[in-house]
Amino acid sequence: MAEILDFIKEKSRVGICVDSCHLFAAGYDIRTRKQYQATMKQLDEVIGLEKVKAFHLNDSKTELGSRVDRHEHIGQGHLGLEAFRLIVNDERFLGLPMVLETPGKEEDYRRNLQTLKKLRGAVAAKVKSVLPVSSGAGHR
Repeated sequence: MAEILDFIKEKSRVGICVDSCHLFAAGYDIRTRKQYQATMKQLDEVIGLEKVKAFHLNDSKTELGSRVDRHEHIGQGHLGLEAFRLIVNDERFLGLPMVLETPGKEEDYRRNLQTLKKLRGAVAAKVKSVLPVSSGAGHR
């Protein structure tokens, strides 16, 4: 991603979306506080946290570093609940859109949304809603 951003002339006009499954499939572990902090530190050093403009939230059906993007319901994949607890309670990302990109139908989105809401801690009042994505093509 950093290499792509290097080619952009007007960098101030560009941001990134962090996809939890893509991050994990690429080998970035965020399952513990220590791993999450290390990954976010690296993201900040390489790209800059100010460039993060949104999140796609989805668990992973595949293991760390698999390079395979297969979405799973929140907390039911290899990422587990702690990774999402860390993301939705990270004060640096308050107010950013967090889009559910999990498999299934309307009732599945409701269940995933409820799971995320339960994970939000003391900062819950400041966090905007997590938006579901329709189950169109390309979503696994």
